[in-house]
Formats: sequence, structure tokens, C-alpha cells
Amino acid sequence: MLNIHNLSISFQGEYLFEDITFKLGNGDRVGLIGKNGAGKSTMLKILAKELEPDSGQIAGDKELKIGFLKQDIDFVLGRTVLEESYQAFVEIKAIESQMQEINTQLAERTDYESDGYNQLMIDLNEIQHQYEILGGYSYQGETEKILQGLGFKREDFNKLTDTFSGGWRMRIELAKLLLQNNDVLLLDEPTNHLDIESIIWLEGFLKNYTGAVAIVSHDKMFLDNVTNRTIEISLGRIYDYPKPYTKYLVLREELRTQQLASQKNQQKQIEQTEKLIEKFRAKASKATMAQSLIKKLDKIDRIEVDEDDNSVMTLNFPVSITPGKVVVETEDISKNYGENQVLSNINLLIERDAKTAFVGQNGQGKSTLAKILVGDIKHEGKLKLGHNVQIGYFAQNQAEYLDGSKTVLDTMIDAANETNRSKVRDILGSFLFRGDEVEKYVRVLSGGERNRLALAKLMLQPFNVLIMDEPTNHLDIKSKNVLKEALQRFEGTLILVSHDRDFLQGLTSTVYEFKDEKIKKYLGDIDYYLEKRQVDNLREVEKRTVSKDAPKEKNNQSYEEQKKVKSLNNKLSNTESKISQLEKEIKEADVELAVNYDETVSKPNFFENYQAKKDELNKLMEKWEDITLQLEDYN
Repeated sequence: MLNIHNLSISFQGEYLFEDITFKLGNGDRVGLIGKNGAGKSTMLKILAKELEPDSGQIAGDKELKIGFLKQDIDFVLGRTVLEESYQAFVEIKAIESQMQEINTQLAERTDYESDGYNQLMIDLNEIQHQYEILGGYSYQGETEKILQGLGFKREDFNKLTDTFSGGWRMRIELAKLLLQNNDVLLLDEPTNHLDIESIIWLEGFLKNYTGAVAIVSHDKMFLDNVTNRTIEISLGRIYDYPKPYTKYLVLREELRTQQLASQKNQQKQIEQTEKLIEKFRAKASKATMAQSLIKKLDKIDRIEVDEDDNSVMTLNFPVSITPGKVVVETEDISKNYGENQVLSNINLLIERDAKTAFVGQNGQGKSTLAKILVGDIKHEGKLKLGHNVQIGYFAQNQAEYLDGSKTVLDTMIDAANETNRSKVRDILGSFLFRGDEVEKYVRVLSGGERNRLALAKLMLQPFNVLIMDEPTNHLDIKSKNVLKEALQRFEGTLILVSHDRDFLQGLTSTVYEFKDEKIKKYLGDIDYYLEKRQVDNLREVEKRTVSKDAPKEKNNQSYEEQKKVKSLNNKLSNTESKISQLEKEIKEADVELAVNYDETVSKPNFFENYQAKKDELNKLMEKWEDITLQLEDYN
């Protein structure tokens, strides 16, 4: 379907990747992975023909249709949901314009017997026939069907797109891609702004998609659920394996371990040969043998070990000055976007040094309240900031807060003051912007690089209250760990908006759940919150949309049936607990491998134990599914 041969591209004299070759075929669902700035988004832009490579070829079928979902959606303001969705039908909309123009001429003209009028009738008939073939008489109904499948209500269709959150705009963009019937889908961080319902829908769609898919994502669960192949871009090369993300990591480490062992053995042979050469050189009778050994040595194909890019940013959040005891207080805060009421009479009090998480489905007001607290948007009700409060804010969508026409260096210099302007280059270096990279324009940065730049900018302003809205979007796994460790060390007040349970663990001591225009407080960490909600992860919380206050149906089960259901529920709970523990242990092992590979693999039977846990996890998942199906028979 798509053949990529010897593809190379460089920025400011440095190759991002060089002589890359691979193929994309029907049914391939490729996870394109790598560190921030490795070239993943650039690769997608090249495949989408939005960017020209320096060299190499991309060959594909003549009529190949490629759909590209970008990181940052740039909708035209003033369009309704339907109008934006109809942008998927470029050819149909063009024919509609032609039809409208011809019908206008026919209505205005009175020379019914003329050749010109007759030609207009012929043209209209031909265009209408083409319109029918392209699906012009059914596309509107199909669009409404897809939008409703993605969670939009009929009353949403005529609302302006700019009244919806980023997650809902992403759904519109996904609807457009689905309606286009593309042969190849290129998805750049598709889950970043999606709530769990959208992610689950997207997983289901992609699993059944018959074309080729290339996905850039740092969401491990999403990649494991969807992909059947992994391509990693690292230090200008690619590593291509027919396995989903987690299985790929294991294979990649096994291969590297084998390479190290083979390289070590080869080096011993080389050293022994060199000693013989030196020994034989001294004797005239052995000179021929020495020359033969030298030729043999020159012909040896030296074993190379795959390099790992272990560079990480350096991050610390110093507290500026000590604020008053109460840092933020709201009274009856409400916010609506047109007819869409998001928050109603919110009362919130955040004390100094509190560590707080905002969780809940997209569109429930988490980001909206964060923006209200930093003074970004207007609202009803009262907002009071405490004495000496200085807020640092990390926005979810960095594209809206960074000027694409500036360079990385100019962005920092403009944000700096007299006291820290001289430190700008040092700060950029600690965030992996080194040498000529500081001269890159913001518009060419990847999502991860923009996030790093936004974090670097935070270092230039004094703050004692830090509000972060989905800070892990676009960040690779190592960068996530660095950010988490920095937040654990932060001694000020922290408010985190996030869907990432692993990231939230150990960071916050209070959780606010956003639902139905209100907030509910949980005095505990994220694990306590999930325990109270009787679920294992945030995915399950966001899937549960049925209110607990809804009237319960009368229980008509017999005593034996009730007893059986109770037993199954106990088994389910026990199984879920074991799954959660195993997932945690596997996660810890992954982190160990990423942080300190040599020491980790030297542990006795490490890989055997690691694989045993994964096998046990698969068995437990099958058991969980079986119990769930049995329970459904009693519902």
C-alpha cells in the first residue's frame, strides 16, 4: 500500500532520521514510538505529504486516500458541528455549489428554448448523476448517524464548534476521518484530549479498520489494545517489530542483551587474533600467517549494539514566597458556553501546600475551573486568591499559549525578566534544547517539545501555587517520570487535572470529581478515590455514566440466584484486585528497565519472572471476562 524507501530529513544540518525504509500494508496497525523530538510527528507529516523529505521515496497506489489526524486541531470559528463535519465531503460540497449556481441561472433566465438554456439542463443532469454516485443524497444522514455514535446529541448539531471542549472537537475530527473512507489513517496523539468513552470507541473502530494505520501515542494501554506492530524511531534509526508496544519492549531488550553478549564474545576473538598477529609479525617465517590473520580481521563484520537515547530533562519547581493559609476560595462559581452549562454554583477552598487532583469525564468542567482560577475566562460567582498567592499555570493546549512565529530562544527571552534573562540558555539546556535547537521556530516543534518549552517557561516566573492541566499529554515515558519526581519534591500548592492514574499515584492527597455541573470531594489519594468508587482505574469511572441516584429495579431473583451473584461478585472483586497488583508490578518492572537496565537484567531470573507475571495477567483477564459474562446472565 505504502512503500517508504531510504527516507531522510534534517533540521539545521542535523539528521532527524536517515535512510529509513519500511512498508505499510492493509491491516497494519503501527504504533510509532520514540522520545519527544525523535521525529514521530515529522514522519506522519511526510507520509501525509504535508512535508517534503530531504531524500528518499514514498510510493503508493495511485488512488490512495490518506487521512491525517493532527495533534492540534485548527477549526474555523463560526461553524456548527454539522458544518464542520461536512468538510469531510470536499468533492460533494463542490458539486453542490455547481448545482446551486446552475439552478440560480435556470431560475433567472426566461429563454427556455435557447441552446444555452438547454445546455444548462444537460449540465445539471450530468452533475446530479455524479452527485448521486458520490453519495450526495445520503451524506447528511450518514454524518448525523456517525456523530450520534460518537456521543453527540441531535440538539448539539447546530451548536458552534468553539463552544465544545478539546475532546469533543477531536470527536468531530474523528467523525470526518471516518466519513472520508480513507485507505490509510495517520493519527498523531489521538487520545490526548479524549475522555474514556471516546478512547474506547476509537479502539473499537481501529481494531475493525481494514486499511493501514500509523499511530503516534504515549498511551501504553491504547497502543497495546490497538496495534499489532511497533516502529520505534531512536537516534536517527528505526526498530520494526510485529508486536504491540509492551511485547515489543520485551523483545527489544532481549535483542539488545543478545547483541551485548555476542559483541563481548566477538571482542574476545578479535583480541586473541590481534595477539597472534603481533606474535607472528616478529618472526619472518610466520609473516605470511600474520598477513592472513590481518585480512581475516579486516573482513569481520563488527557486531553493533543498538544505542539507547537515555537523555532526560532536569526539572525542579522552587517555591517563590510563602502565601497565606487559604490560597484559593470560590463562592457559587458558574460557567456556561451558550446553552451548555458546565459548572453550577461551585464552592471550593484550597489551603496552602494542598495537593489536589481534578478528575472526571471530558466536558465536565475540569479545565474550565482551572482557567477560571488563573483568570483566563469570565464567569459568574466570586473568586478570591489568598495573600501573596502567585500562580504558575500549565495549559492543556500549548498551541494556544505559545507563539508559533517565535523561536524557542525568543520565546524564553520574551518571558524572562532582568534577574533571570542571563539564565535562559542554561534553563533551555536542562530541558534538552541544546545548540542550534534553540533557534527552532515553535511552529515546527512536536507536541512533546512544546510541552518541554512550556515547562521551561514556568521556570522564569515565581509561583507558590502550580495548576497543571493534563501535563503528561505528548510527554514520553521518561519525561513523565521526571515531571512526576519534580512534582513530588514541589513544596507549594498543587492542582492537577489528569486522566492518568499512574501519574497521579503518590502526587495528591485530595480528589475532586467533576460530574453533572458539580464537584464532589474525596479526602484521600487517587487509589482511595477509586476504592470508594469501587473501580480499579479511571477508565471505569469515566465509563460509568448512570447516576447512583437512579431508581433501582425491584430484585426478583431467588435466594439461590442472589447467593450465586454475591459469590460471583466476590470472585470478580478478588480477581480485579489481583489484576491491579500485577499491573502495578509489571509497571514497576518496566520503569526499572527504563531507568537502570544493566542492574535490573542482572537480577536472577528477572525475565522469567517478568514473563510469568504477564502470563498470569492474561489468565486473570480471561477469568475476569468469564465472571463478567456469568454475572450478565443474572442482570
